[in-house]
Amino acid sequence: MIADLFEVHVPVLELMLRGTLVYWLLFLIFRFLLRRDVGAVGIADILLLVIVADAAQNAMSGGYDTFAEGAILVSTIVAWNWLLDMLAYRFTPVRRFVSPGRLTLIKHGVPQRRNLRREFITMDELFEKLREQGVEQLAEVKAAYLEGDGQISVIRNSAPPSPLGSPAANVPAGPPGA
Repeated sequence: MIADLFEVHVPVLELMLRGTLVYWLLFLIFRFLLRRDVGAVGIADILLLVIVADAAQNAMSGGYDTFAEGAILVSTIVAWNWLLDMLAYRFTPVRRFVSPGRLTLIKHGVPQRRNLRREFITMDELFEKLREQGVEQLAEVKAAYLEGDGQISVIRNSAPPSPLGSPAANVPAGPPGA
């Protein structure tokens, strides 16, 4: 009875091919068709969780004939995820393919409406993210970017000069009481 759990009734190559096809189909859909949600988890992370959860569920519930078949499928999916991470780390072209680049949302205090529309980010959402970073007005922003992981990074304009001139003008010339 226990030995039956570890038998493989479906050819191993077929299981690996099925896992590979599903992984790449979902990867391409997530990477190129779905929008990045502001503050979202990375595409590869979601993909891995969804597919592994489904494959594991099928293996546990008997969707496959044996545990071993489910383990082969899960291992194939995890191997693809690891391989993509490793290749993206070592090769810039792979990294560009795997992860979307940053997208300019604000440039010199001016919202880039075309890019906001492209990612379906409303001005309300943008202002919310700016407030979370302590920005009250667009004029304070030199640039804001939607990063590949869905986070918004903000680069503020240089601080205005102090009213007395240079910052050194505010430092006392000698020891206190001199």
